[in-house]
Amino acid sequence: QVQVVESGGGLVQPGGSLRLSCTASGNIFNVGVMGWYRQAPGKERELVASIFSRGDINYGDSVKGRFTISRDNARNTVWLQMDSLNPEDTAVYVCSADVKETLYSTYWEYWGQGTQVTVSS
Repeated sequence: QVQVVESGGGLVQPGGSLRLSCTASGNIFNVGVMGWYRQAPGKERELVASIFSRGDINYGDSVKGRFTISRDNARNTVWLQMDSLNPEDTAVYVCSADVKETLYSTYWEYWGQGTQVTVSS
């Protein structure tokens, strides 16, 4: 069994910063892509950023230049540094991890419970 757990959300003023972290643990042989998604009330879930184990990174258009994703493969952990936050960034941020549990299994996508980020004065 695999668990994905996020932390680091909270309330921040416009222009402020937050750092989210996410760790995959449990029965893990290898973790492929890890990513952050967000969903605001009344809106569809959108990709914030993703990072492959070899370092390839993708960002959603709305966060480019403001957010930075990074990871530690040995710790199966990914971070999301969020700077210059604005109210439109308010959402539940959810972490995902593609996990291979054995050498011969396929990758399965696991999701965390999400962490609330609220940007407000």
